[in-house]
Amino acid sequence: MGTNKLLLPLGERTVLGQVVATLQSCPLEEIVVVTGHEREKVEQSASRHAARGGGLRFVYNPQYAAGDMLSSIQAGLAAMRGDCDAALIVLGDQPQIERRVVEQVIAAYQPGAILIPSFNRRGGHPILIDRARWAEVLALPLGANLRQALRAHAGWVRYVEVDTETILRDLDTPEDYRQMVGE
Repeated sequence: MGTNKLLLPLGERTVLGQVVATLQSCPLEEIVVVTGHEREKVEQSASRHAARGGGLRFVYNPQYAAGDMLSSIQAGLAAMRGDCDAALIVLGDQPQIERRVVEQVIAAYQPGAILIPSFNRRGGHPILIDRARWAEVLALPLGANLRQALRAHAGWVRYVEVDTETILRDLDTPEDYRQMVGE
């Protein structure tokens, strides 16, 4: 992308600020933002755009430079409270996330399952992982990815059909960003 995509402006917020604002409108007990590159700027931006008292907490991923999302997922899971039943894995660069999709995934919760929203038979985010499956994800080695665990344990996965392709859209290129802001 050439810049920290989480800090790119999106209306009156940043990309990450929009994600956090959407999540704060959902029935979640806490939002844990895993940081890495430009940690202080990301925390400041997310805090500025978050609603007051919104249950926002930051966790630093010291392995962020390895470049894989798994280390951030692992850092977030490791930091979760002991009374948490499941974790919703949300991409910080997916500002089109919709409250109704988050609520649909949460409503489909099943103990022991990993829930993945699906649009036209393509899985996307946010992914809900039951606490019973965290140990497997936390044990994955550096360089692995979540898909490997999902393939190895396909019986854990449940797909939640949604009616929007926003679950598939994230910002990976400058063109993705230009399309999102309408340039």
